[in-house]
This record gives sequence, structure tokens and C-alpha cells, in this order.
Amino acid sequence: HLNTVFSPLQFPPELARRILTHGSHPEAVHGHNGRLAFIGRRVLESYYLLFVHDSAKASADYNYDALSERALNSYVLGEHVAPQWSLGKVLRWVPTIPRNTIEAARERLPDAELTDALSVNPGVVRSVGLYKVMGETVQAVVGGVYHQFGGSVAHRLFHTRILPHILLPNQHGGVPMEFHARALGISERMAGLEAKTKELKQ
Repeated sequence: HLNTVFSPLQFPPELARRILTHGSHPEAVHGHNGRLAFIGRRVLESYYLLFVHDSAKASADYNYDALSERALNSYVLGEHVAPQWSLGKVLRWVPTIPRNTIEAARERLPDAELTDALSVNPGVVRSVGLYKVMGETVQAVVGGVYHQFGGSVAHRLFHTRILPHILLPNQHGGVPMEFHARALGISERMAGLEAKTKELKQ
């Protein structure tokens, strides 16, 4: 799956399995994405804060921790980035929620991408953990790309396949409006929203 989404990058099978296995899954005893997600969070924060610092007006006084939390928390990544990569179709995880919560959630189906994940984990919606787990998997993908293919590839991945999807105009989360034009400009220069990952390797 990852080889298709990020073609022509070729993920070693063991790395792909680890990226797509959450710690809640029984197969996690053979390795899961926790460590890669940890690395990915740090990589994302570094690239994002460098972007903000480079884009900010000299007179502006930003709370960088708050900006990072607003744009890069696992719920934002899970809701707005993971569906772009169809992670819900392949993510291996087990929800840890009570039966009555599942029953109450059955009448609130989310978007089509999440429905794919719900076919494996029935009754689970964003409010009971799916976005968080998917967001952690986005972080693990970034960690895996950084580990396997290097910082320049991960940097281009951030600007072309992540940052444009967390701009979220007129919403509380995501990247503040004053940075949107520059973010889109960088994305276009680095190959645009639907960048071929072939260009990531250049």
C-alpha cells in the first residue's frame, strides 16, 4: 500500500508492516509503529517550526509550542492527512472502548474514508479514537520515510503531502491563515498538492 501511495519509493516489507501496526493490535508484539511515530512527531515539529519561523513577520511574537500543537496534533493529522493516504484501509489496530460506546456510535457514520476503517472496526468514529490512531500512523509514516529515505525526502513529503492538508481555512485547528499563501507557494514549487513522490527523491 505505501509503495503505491508514495511511488516510486519502495518501503521494505518489515518497515511497512511496522508503520501500519498500532500498539493496540495483537501483532504489535512483533513490532509496532510507536518508535517511528515518536521520530515522526519530532521531524514534523522541526520542519513546521522552521517553516513558521521563516515565514513569520519580524515583529510577530508567536507561541511556537501552541502553533505546533494546533497544526500537528494527532487528531488533525488523522482527520485531514490520513484519508489522503487511505490509511484507514490498511491500518492494523484494536479500539479499546466500551461496548455501550460502540453501540451509541453506530448511528453516526463519518466520511467514506473512515467507513473503510469502520468495516474492520465496526462502530468506531472519530470521537472514540480512530483519528488519533490514524494521526499517529501519519507520524509513523514520516518517521519511516525519514529513517529509510533521509531528511530531504521527508522534508519534501512534509511540504507537498502534509502541510497543504492542514491549512484548514476558517477552522480552529491547523495552520494559521497568515501562513497559507506561503505554504501553498512552497508546495507548488516542490511539485504541488498531488506531487509525484518521484520528485521527492531528487
